[in-house]
Amino acid sequence: MPHILSLRFMRGEMKAYKWHKIYREHPSRLAACAPCRQKSTSTTEDPDLLHSSVVPTDHFQPSLPRLPIPKLEQTCQRYLTCVKQIITPEEYAHTEKAVNEFKTGDGMNLHNELLTHDKENKHTSYISGPWFDMYLKSRLPIVLNFNPFMTFTDDPRPEYQDQLVRATNMVVSSLRFLKTLRAGVLEPDVYHLNPKKSDTQQFRKFVKMLPKSVSWYGAYWYKAFPLDMSQYGRLFNSTRIPRFERDDLFTDESARHILVMRNGNFYIFDVFDKNGKIVSPDVILSHLKYIKNDNRPPPEYPIGVLTAQERDHWATLREQLLNAGNELNIKLIDSAVFCLILDDVTPTDANTVTRQFLHGDGINRWYDKSFQLILTPDAKACVNFEHSWGDGVAVLRYFNEVFKDSTTNSAVHPSTQPASVDSSNVVQCLDIKLDPYLKDNIKKGKETFDKTMATLDLHHLEYQKYTKKYVKAQKFSPDSLMQLAIQMAYYRQYGKTVATYESCSTAAFKHGRTETIRPATEATKKCCEMFVNKGINCTVAELRQALDQCSQRHNELTKEAAMGQGFDRHLFALHHLAQSRDDIPEIFKDSTYHKVNHNILSTSTISSPAVLIGGFAPVVPDGYGVGYSIEDGRIGFNVTSYPPATNVSQFIKCVEHSLDDIYEVFEGRQPKKVS
Repeated sequence: MPHILSLRFMRGEMKAYKWHKIYREHPSRLAACAPCRQKSTSTTEDPDLLHSSVVPTDHFQPSLPRLPIPKLEQTCQRYLTCVKQIITPEEYAHTEKAVNEFKTGDGMNLHNELLTHDKENKHTSYISGPWFDMYLKSRLPIVLNFNPFMTFTDDPRPEYQDQLVRATNMVVSSLRFLKTLRAGVLEPDVYHLNPKKSDTQQFRKFVKMLPKSVSWYGAYWYKAFPLDMSQYGRLFNSTRIPRFERDDLFTDESARHILVMRNGNFYIFDVFDKNGKIVSPDVILSHLKYIKNDNRPPPEYPIGVLTAQERDHWATLREQLLNAGNELNIKLIDSAVFCLILDDVTPTDANTVTRQFLHGDGINRWYDKSFQLILTPDAKACVNFEHSWGDGVAVLRYFNEVFKDSTTNSAVHPSTQPASVDSSNVVQCLDIKLDPYLKDNIKKGKETFDKTMATLDLHHLEYQKYTKKYVKAQKFSPDSLMQLAIQMAYYRQYGKTVATYESCSTAAFKHGRTETIRPATEATKKCCEMFVNKGINCTVAELRQALDQCSQRHNELTKEAAMGQGFDRHLFALHHLAQSRDDIPEIFKDSTYHKVNHNILSTSTISSPAVLIGGFAPVVPDGYGVGYSIEDGRIGFNVTSYPPATNVSQFIKCVEHSLDDIYEVFEGRQPKKVS
């Protein structure tokens, strides 16, 4: 069956289903993309594995459908529909003229060139290359600008909530995940529309027998939809390397050691033996205890802060580090399986948790690693990850698997005694050599880091008046409700509608990345005006109808984005092509294009019982970074901003006010006046 038929199915028949809901994620926005679970698999034969899938990990990868390139006419119309909410009528008239000229002139030429390039590169997607360039060519520091974090829920067993015990269990579970992945027996990521039919042994045996070239179609016959897993290869042993103009991604799967940071010092030890077996957990516990008890002070000049610098400047300093005799040490850092952080600071509330996990002090961090697993003295744990190599799908899968395995199949226990080994002969503390030039730049870098982090403000909201189950009982989309609350809060605070970004994964396609949902719509603008400006003058029925229209429109946009039918990535790819020419089309020089990509509201949600909170910084100086979650037991918002351009405390109050107003209408009552 040719791929064109699969795309027709996905644009037609599948559109009738609600499978698209699984793909929402951030750029760190993530979705809980369910792996194809094999419930009956036993791992007693090899304790180094999480499980042993009947279906090989990469079985569906060759037959995944390719990311479609939308029709230019549709992209232009969707763009105009979106921007109308955030610009003046005069600006819209100019933009409409530029768009009409684009779609019949330069735009058509660029579109045809993109189609030709896509046909010549069937192994990937049209957005993959430009999207890597977007991240790797950026010269901005990756801290605050790119790296997000996700915090683990505490271990449900209080006695296991100990830094060394939990760190050891999470390290071992991480290594089990790695081995399962590289052995090719990690369950493939599959969304099951009808789990009773497809999440079964019969399904697995059937698709396993199919050649890889057609396996996706066999899964589709069961209404199960495999997801792209190409990003998983960068999860371990990987680091972003600073280079001039464009960074590189480095991976060395042969390395057997882990990197541990404490007090800004770097420690390494092997976590795999020469035969590839995971080192005994009590030995790992012994090594971590040795590191925690090591009384050497923090280095006077901590090089970790250099990874938070402007990328060209960091590239210069990295070359200087290598020339100063640190080539082997830097290679050991770059190639480590991952970076484990043992912090000495205990956060006291949600705001200090966010600060510690989003940026920390810059000393006890190496932000370039694919991910850092951070644990506080009271065993609160998080993942802070570098964003260029992937969109978080692999990170969330890793996150969920590690939480589950470390809490249900613990390698060590509170009573476990560290092995009787001489860790001082095994654990190596890296001796970093620094010259005066490096010392001076590290000192200046730390000062810059501290000043930059001090500009960030943040606030957290836990809202429990109603939750996910209640919203669903109202026949209302939970994500639509959260996005509307965000729109209404900003409108209440500033009296206007602005560019808003909500990421949606396109992992249903080969090398899919993300597409943007644009939650600021004509429906939300009208709804905000009714609730905020008119309020008491509207009937409850009118307000409820306005709410329902918002949810309906948001669902439509989500479906389009998940199917690769948004406008953002298409225009981004066309702009990327145009930049290689001397003549940039007017549509990309138009102030509207810059305004719609100046995302004042950057939003992201994570749906997983393993995730407590997540967060990221605003993407523009006058914006908000809005991490949110709606679960069966709570609604949570974790919001960041850069004052004085914005006021995050006031914004949070407006969010709460908006949630209250919506609740009143759901209950059939008029929203209460708030002075």
